[in-house]
Amino acid sequence: MEHTAEDLRFISDAFSRFAPVGKLPGGGVTRLGYSETEDRMHEIFAAYAKELGGVYLTDDAGNSYVADSAEDGYVLIASHLDSVIGGGVYDGPGGVIAGLLVLRHAMRDGLRVPVRAGAFRCEESSNFGLCTIGSGLITQDSYSDNVGGLKGKDGRTLKEIFREKGWSLTPKRISGIREYLELHIEQGKVLEETGTETGVVTTIAGPDRWRFYLSGMADHSGATPMSMRYDALCAAAEIILEVEKAGLREAVYDSVSTVGVLDNTPNVMNVIPGEVALGVDLRGIRKDSIARMEADMLEAVRKICLRRGIRYRREQVNSVDPVELTKETGDGLFRAAEELKISCRRMPSGAGHDAMCFPEICPTGMVFIPCRGGISHNRKEFTSYKSIADGAAVMYRYLKDRYGTEK
Repeated sequence: MEHTAEDLRFISDAFSRFAPVGKLPGGGVTRLGYSETEDRMHEIFAAYAKELGGVYLTDDAGNSYVADSAEDGYVLIASHLDSVIGGGVYDGPGGVIAGLLVLRHAMRDGLRVPVRAGAFRCEESSNFGLCTIGSGLITQDSYSDNVGGLKGKDGRTLKEIFREKGWSLTPKRISGIREYLELHIEQGKVLEETGTETGVVTTIAGPDRWRFYLSGMADHSGATPMSMRYDALCAAAEIILEVEKAGLREAVYDSVSTVGVLDNTPNVMNVIPGEVALGVDLRGIRKDSIARMEADMLEAVRKICLRRGIRYRREQVNSVDPVELTKETGDGLFRAAEELKISCRRMPSGAGHDAMCFPEICPTGMVFIPCRGGISHNRKEFTSYKSIADGAAVMYRYLKDRYGTEK
């Protein structure tokens, strides 16, 4: 689909405003959730209210909105502005900018439904070890425990940050919302390798995250015979491979397994590792598949540690069920893509997104666009302005089909 030069300039200009924030010398950005860097991103976003002739709104969790009015019964089109450490510039901001573009069109054409472009706080888990905090708090969807004690990379707790900002860790539930839409880069290779311009998300995989703390014996690496060792790192190595095998067995169900954290102590050349901490991420779109991976992992840890004489402690960090997005909304987005002659496919999301917090509150839909090489959470992350415009056009066409315009 061809897009106007004006739309492409709008996207380009928005990225140029956000680009300097958190920029790293070697490329990429670090914009941790609930940090001063993320604050600056939200300040830039807020400026669009005046430029578009709309209003700027916030909530008690620090999330930001630019709207055509403060009227209820609105459609929210949102994503996030934080990043992982050393991440790319498209994960999150691409969806926020698409929301602003849809809002701009809706205000121009007189769409018969209020529209809000939103920017959520702390979607990534990089700062506090927990994802979708901003959207999870206002939907009361993700957290049964108090998150105030979570510490960020700077040592401050969420409770301290919220007290300083005047926010609430128990905000009232979002209200007045009619529908939720989100655009995001796929963070995978399916769209690119199949030559498809957009994807409509059917299900968002649920993460099941664990930490394991292995305790062996730190001994001299030269003086301790092989038969007398209690090497926590060797036990961890076996566990890592068993976690991979569990994911490979369930791959037919689109499940995946990853050991993404490995802390080795004392981590020196001439000492047998005595303490190791592992962080495990199991994900899938089927609860039974996730449960099988979990059972296989726990049994493997038990057997390996017993055989090697390693003590261990386990901790389930969080467990979120897979989330089905609204079929009717997905069907409408797919039809909109067909009407615009933008190629589209239905697909699951292996990554978590703010959208997973909303299906219990309102109809929820999500549009994927390709990212080059499937690369994300990396400074090499890239998508084109045309792809962002494609996704925004699909969402806006869907809204026009559903609600109509005054013109």
